Amino acid sequence: MRVLAIDTALANCAAAVLDDGVGSACFVACGEEIGRGHAERLMDMIGEVMAETSTPFSELDRVAVTVGPGSFTGLRVGLAVARGFGLVLGKPVVGVTTLAAIARSAAPNDGGAPLLVALTGKGDEVYCQRFDASGMPQEEAGVHSFADLAATLPEGIKLAGSAAEKVAMECGIPEDRIVSRRSFPGIRDVAELGISADPVRSVPSPLYLRPPEATPQSKGRIERQ
Repeated sequence: MRVLAIDTALANCAAAVLDDGVGSACFVACGEEIGRGHAERLMDMIGEVMAETSTPFSELDRVAVTVGPGSFTGLRVGLAVARGFGLVLGKPVVGVTTLAAIARSAAPNDGGAPLLVALTGKGDEVYCQRFDASGMPQEEAGVHSFADLAATLPEGIKLAGSAAEKVAMECGIPEDRIVSRRSFPGIRDVAELGISADPVRSVPSPLYLRPPEATPQSKGRIERQ
């Protein structure tokens, strides 16, 4: 299977083509930690990886895209591009969470300990999810405070993600249990999860863990007749 993977959910902007076929195996990636400006860089990156692998768009089997947690603007860029390709090419588009992709590279650890992937949230909150030692989710992704985590995390758990160090400090977890401090997923992990994803269950819809902060204005609004 040949997949185009796209990640614009967090600070990184990346694209890759991965083919896991026996006689056609290849992997080419392009990425840059840019913070903002994903819309200006993404299409050039896609063009580069498609050209380097000599892949016509018609030969893609599917498109994989990160769906969050992440920045509102970044997510929208990647999702719009991925859905557009899927619509034009008539190919499946699958969503991959940033938490699952980070877990994929961090989960293989000694002792079979569970893993918490935690991304920096607002104030004393983190966006996080628990995984088993093989990288399979043990719970739904959610927003938790450090106090909640300190009271519920099992003994021996390992940590990954941009908030891993803060979680360790606030929850009294030894620093040697931090296996990764990555603030965004590796694009190869996104691509590999995209290949194995079920298109029916892994829909390309944004994963928002918090409700929007903006609310419709009610004061002074003119009622429609």
